[in-house]
Amino acid sequence: MNFTIITLTCNKSRLMRLQVAILLVYGLSCGCLYAQSGDHLAFAPFFNGKNLNGWVDVNTSKETWKVKNGTLICSGKPIGVMRSDRQYENFILEVEWKHMEAGGNSGIFIWSEGTPQEHDPLTKAIEVQMLELDYARQHNATDDYVHGELFPTMGMTAIPDNPRGIRSKSLEKRCKGKGEWNKYVVVAVDGTVKLSVNGKFVNGLRASQRKKGYICLEAEGAEIHFRNMRIMELPSGITTPEEVAPVVE
Repeated sequence: MNFTIITLTCNKSRLMRLQVAILLVYGLSCGCLYAQSGDHLAFAPFFNGKNLNGWVDVNTSKETWKVKNGTLICSGKPIGVMRSDRQYENFILEVEWKHMEAGGNSGIFIWSEGTPQEHDPLTKAIEVQMLELDYARQHNATDDYVHGELFPTMGMTAIPDNPRGIRSKSLEKRCKGKGEWNKYVVVAVDGTVKLSVNGKFVNGLRASQRKKGYICLEAEGAEIHFRNMRIMELPSGITTPEEVAPVVE
């Protein structure tokens, strides 16, 4: 299949990201993404809708995570994470989520170490935040918080596309509130992350310190539901040992 590369006047790194984005969007639209080996790339379930196979509880409890009618229900307590049973490098992750409590807090950690910090129950990673809309009012904070911010945690580094300190804020406020399903599409390639919120790409960051690691779901005090989680693994890139999270034994 022939692809047409659109070239604009811009610096080399921006041009490369633009070309990758064009190829991804076109490939996804026609269902014709292929690895360099010629293997067809396809989505696979990231949560099977039946049980917690493929997941490892890091520091929560047996009561934190339940499966009911194809939905993964997180009680939010105790605060901590559940991680994938292996690491991921380049991928497209789709997930639907909804908070059940006003002001609820949760998220997904990507390229994570998959372990908590010594004095914090959460993990070093890039966080894709999931907040219920009332969080901003409850905490007297800007509502930029509640529409899909991206940011490095626990000393991790990255460059935000739309800076709010070290965080990157979404350019449009598209998240829905308590009891309503939201859909995120996370494209993570070579240290760059792009986030689609309910059908539109609105946020991103780049130059992540880590480019490969675990994917974690976060419990942070409030009930949240997840469903229709699937992942497409993309061809690997060039990473140094320092850019890969430690393997959890």
